[in-house]
Amino acid sequence: MQALTYLGPGWRALEEKPKPLIQSATDAIVRVTATTICGTDLHILKGDVPTVSPGRILGHEGVGIIEEVGASVSNFQVGAHVLISCITSCGRCANCKKGMYSHCENGGGWILGNVIDGTQAEYVRIPYADNSLYPIPAGVDEEALVMLSDILPTGFECGVLNGSVKPGDTVAIVGAGPIGLAALLTAQFYAPAEIIMIDGDKNRLEVSKRFGATKVVSRIDGKAVEEVMALTGNRGVDVAIEAVGLPESFDTCQRIVAAGGHIANVGVHGKPVQLNLDKLWSHNITLTTGLVDTVTTPMLLKTVISRKLQPEQLITHHFTLKEVMKAYDTFADATNERALKVIITNA
Repeated sequence: MQALTYLGPGWRALEEKPKPLIQSATDAIVRVTATTICGTDLHILKGDVPTVSPGRILGHEGVGIIEEVGASVSNFQVGAHVLISCITSCGRCANCKKGMYSHCENGGGWILGNVIDGTQAEYVRIPYADNSLYPIPAGVDEEALVMLSDILPTGFECGVLNGSVKPGDTVAIVGAGPIGLAALLTAQFYAPAEIIMIDGDKNRLEVSKRFGATKVVSRIDGKAVEEVMALTGNRGVDVAIEAVGLPESFDTCQRIVAAGGHIANVGVHGKPVQLNLDKLWSHNITLTTGLVDTVTTPMLLKTVISRKLQPEQLITHHFTLKEVMKAYDTFADATNERALKVIITNA
């Protein structure tokens, strides 16, 4: 089968790989019909994620059709259309039972495209299929559901929920990429009074306004801090969501959060940041970090089916798997290509 393979920092290739086989009774083999590229994949290519070894098939998002199931799989049958979660979970260990799927104690968590082969391929093996796949109802836009594999639950759980967004809040989202836009869309579940999007990409800020941002700031630096403070009467914001993964974006959040506010870090950081704890502690600031657990995926799926949430808005480009190298080039040059999420189909 064809698969996009990580060959080391800065290197990737579309290669011929063996089709995956059932390794455990809880496995399923899924024929991937649509996948996408995540900002985390770009971090991997930079060498920011040392758990990913050369030769790994990348990708942790997608939808597909089950081709084979292990003897212990009871929730799915061959031929079922499924949503693949970016988080694999056994559903039985102590961490899974408290909803912390990202730290499954039985070899789960974020493993697809990380420590086992991922979804940017014709086929993928899904461990713990009963708890790591979701059935897709007939008639639903399956490409749109690819957004539910990762970015929507990540923006919602790690940004909106961890940030404790409440009605009437002023929220700032630093980074208007797919994760930031997912946080923007789902923050509106809680009726904040203001949502300020901060990014240097003017196209993404225009998209942000269409998606519900009330104000935009077109830079991520000291001047951005000045603009946000001016917009908030020098008070700052109730919730600052970091959705980039760079020291300067994290610093911006620290400098714009109001007393008693929340900083919710979502971005993947490849290097340490400066934590201004000497200032944050006395301002009663809550700082959260974390991997997505995907416990909200069933709820988000319902909102998509009811059309309360329309994730297809995030899709800007389509490619086939044979064009995956071009898809990466497009996604990595998001500003010039005006790219948000790309869909890669297996034709």
